[in-house]
Amino acid sequence: MTALFTGATRGRPPHTMRRMGDVLAGIHATWEFEPDSVLIRFTRGNRGTPKLFQVLDERHVPLEALESVTLSPGKRGTVVLHAVPRPGADPLMDAAAGQLKEGADPYRLVLPADRETLAEYYADELRAVLPGPGAGPAARYLVSSVGAPRQFKAYDGKAVFDGDRVSFRWSWTGASSAKWKAGDQSYAVSELTGVEWRSPEVFDGHLRLLLRGAPGGTGERPSQADQDPAAVVFGLGYGPVHESLPFAAAVLEAVREAAPVQPAAPAHPHDPAGVAERIRHLGELHSSGLVTDEEFRAKKAELLAEL
Repeated sequence: MTALFTGATRGRPPHTMRRMGDVLAGIHATWEFEPDSVLIRFTRGNRGTPKLFQVLDERHVPLEALESVTLSPGKRGTVVLHAVPRPGADPLMDAAAGQLKEGADPYRLVLPADRETLAEYYADELRAVLPGPGAGPAARYLVSSVGAPRQFKAYDGKAVFDGDRVSFRWSWTGASSAKWKAGDQSYAVSELTGVEWRSPEVFDGHLRLLLRGAPGGTGERPSQADQDPAAVVFGLGYGPVHESLPFAAAVLEAVREAAPVQPAAPAHPHDPAGVAERIRHLGELHSSGLVTDEEFRAKKAELLAEL
């Protein structure tokens, strides 16, 4: 059973619910419903609770930040209440760009199946007041990130954000010669247009700063993040999602607050030279034993498909 947005209820003020203070308790979080918002509190200390939820702690989500809500069957005797944020409303979801695994989506509330009727009631309440897909992207962030200061260890250095500047300090063992030649880096928020986050759970995960004034935010910079002084790379346990994604979201929020910009356009397909360079780099990793035969074949096919 899947329920979708159906429109506003006649005679009720926009983006307001009839009841307030009610709590719907799930397995890893509780949702507290207020007239114009939902307060999501994540459970701490429970076995199996994603580390990202523990870092987020709680999130105040105005109803105008949501686009739709669904209720569907979950796994092993559960149901899932899933709220979908509007594009541009939440820096965390903008930074994630669809890369979060289903179980780590902070807008999914997993409930025991015997609470389906109650969940359906709240889903109906939400559907009645949400703006719906026709509302389009939000003009500003409506949900706050975890904020600064933030820091984490990447494979090739340490990333630090104090609210005004992003700094990269290179590691003796992991940083490339290109990064050592460039030296430690520091960028003011005003120099940035955004952040590119590629999940550490996939090949070539990284965090790359998009610089103001450069075409597409990257200009003539190296296509490989391990050669780019404005990027840090993940891997081997470095830059985990619960550390690097909140970092990226905090930077993205600060950039937008400092100088509001239009949501970034989808990345253009890689040009042939860039794809060839990535395949060459992949071959080096394969030759050195850092990538298995299976991973090499799969990633090479993925890169060739970009041409």
